[in-house]
Amino acid sequence: MWEEHIHEETYQCFRRGKGGNPDSNTLISDTTTVICLDDYHSLDRTGRKEKGVTALDPRANDFDLMYEQVKALKDGVAVEKPIYNHVSGLLDPPELIKPPKILVIEGLHPMFDSRVRDLLDFSIYLDISNEVKFAWKIQRDMAERGHSLESIKASIEARKPDFDAYIDPQKQYADAVIEVLPTQLIPDDNEGKVLRVKLIMKEGVKYFSPVYLFDEGSTISWIPCGRKLTCSYPGIKFAYGPDSYYSNEVSVLEMDGQFDRLDELIYVESHLSNISTKFYGEVTQQMLKHADFPGSNNGTGLFQTIVGLKIRDLYEQIVAERAASTVEAAKV
Repeated sequence: MWEEHIHEETYQCFRRGKGGNPDSNTLISDTTTVICLDDYHSLDRTGRKEKGVTALDPRANDFDLMYEQVKALKDGVAVEKPIYNHVSGLLDPPELIKPPKILVIEGLHPMFDSRVRDLLDFSIYLDISNEVKFAWKIQRDMAERGHSLESIKASIEARKPDFDAYIDPQKQYADAVIEVLPTQLIPDDNEGKVLRVKLIMKEGVKYFSPVYLFDEGSTISWIPCGRKLTCSYPGIKFAYGPDSYYSNEVSVLEMDGQFDRLDELIYVESHLSNISTKFYGEVTQQMLKHADFPGSNNGTGLFQTIVGLKIRDLYEQIVAERAASTVEAAKV
């Protein structure tokens, strides 16, 4: 569910499968395969138009096939996955997908079907507020594509009912939510360039320990600007504390504002715990490595980087547990 404005380091090491359909949506690395769930549209663009449904509507998607193929890949079985062609709007011939070490599914409905949801070892939802979505769409469609304000509003409103009914409710099932909101540091800001970002982490998730600031379980408000962190207007503010989210106990880490100098992020990183780094300064190193990516100077990039490290740790724990189970089984 990554917005185009959000940090895209997840995909920097991937390539499209050699010899396959050039319109394939699948991204493949040596260890990881990312499947776009648009490929499970049961209706092409014309079919959706004829039936009067959007791609967000469950009736336009084949959840039985989605479940069967995700389960097969997790069980180590290759599948012939369909391809939805975003250019033509048609369903192309399927492609062979071999089971990877790590399977990532992303798209509109990763947690909609309970069967698919139960297959996930960890789930993330990117929750962009309506105000920020609108500001970003204006920046892109008016400035870059010449669309009118009225057409932009109409486009958003046309999809909103289905989004509210079928997409937004999925965040209640996520193990982590990255919530992108308007800044509170600038009164009446409507540009959406300075962001307030929350990392909402569910408690009690196997293999996952929520990140905390200073003191685990405490309620913290921290303005780090000063001698160790350069901050121009409107500054930076962090917050951390326990909360409730859809009746689940969560820990919430929040950042409002943006960094002037990414190399100074090490000062903030040194006050964070449970970030699953392998060496001191790894978060800062990763942020600097992708300094040119959108969102790299604010909470969207920071929290995606941290979540990426947490997923690496989660994967290593799962692999270690399975290896230990195999050894124990061999002893019996």
